[in-house]
Amino acid sequence: MRIGIDLGGTKIEGLLLAPDGSEAQRLRVATPRDDYGATVEAVAGLVLALEQKAQAHCPVGIGMPGSLSPLDGLVRNSNSTCLNHRPFRQDIEARLAREVRLANDANCLALSEATDGAGAGAPVVFAAILGTGVGGGLVVDGRLIQGVNLIGGEWGHNPLPGAQGDEVPGPVCYCGRTGCIEAFLSGPSLARDHDQATGQNLLPMEIAALAEQGDEEAEASLQRHEDRLARALGSLINIVDPDVVVLGGGLSNLGRLYTRVPAIWQRYIFSDVVTTRLVPARHGDSSGVRGAARLWPETS
Repeated sequence: MRIGIDLGGTKIEGLLLAPDGSEAQRLRVATPRDDYGATVEAVAGLVLALEQKAQAHCPVGIGMPGSLSPLDGLVRNSNSTCLNHRPFRQDIEARLAREVRLANDANCLALSEATDGAGAGAPVVFAAILGTGVGGGLVVDGRLIQGVNLIGGEWGHNPLPGAQGDEVPGPVCYCGRTGCIEAFLSGPSLARDHDQATGQNLLPMEIAALAEQGDEEAEASLQRHEDRLARALGSLINIVDPDVVVLGGGLSNLGRLYTRVPAIWQRYIFSDVVTTRLVPARHGDSSGVRGAARLWPETS
């Protein structure tokens, strides 16, 4: 039995994963708002509650926004800002009195989907989160590629490829840069772009619903988003050339992305043929927590 924790900005989810990949128990609590100490306690509480079900100490993997600095082990680049510059790994290990494995939440999505999800059996799988933020993870031959700087797959804080017109210099990103892929492709960014174009403050799924009803302004907003996504993924495909790109996060529920974006990205990819598949995460919102548990091998 392995335990996975998905530490999100609004919720913390815990999963007890059986050796056969089935889910023995799942628990969820609200993430304490801007309270680091309470967040550590909430994660520890979920682990202990799941271990009561397992009646044993279990390996624990945690997926989290941001990553650990290889310089000092502190959290960096997290859009859950109360985690930044904190010794989260040391604190949670001290609280649980054992080693804990941590990875970026998008890395956990990639590992889950490459193992028994939408990318199962594919040699190279890239997973992208299109949600409150934009993250990415890369798995090659079943192995998570985190890189020497522990930023493997971190595509969201590169500049949007082919930016032009009012895309330059681009929106300010929480990271302090302007024109990041995340600042164009996240859910809030889609809503902001539509608001700026129309004066309508709508959620992404509300924009999509209007587009389905024939609203031209909503359709234009989605088409801008799809072209930007095609450019960003096209640049990624030029570098990594994955067999599969798996989408997670709230915007992955926009079914039109899976036909429209591949139809567009051909013009941005340096190849006469593109067989890379664009697919939604098979495990949906559960994929991150499943991947966190899989940070430990089955033999642990």
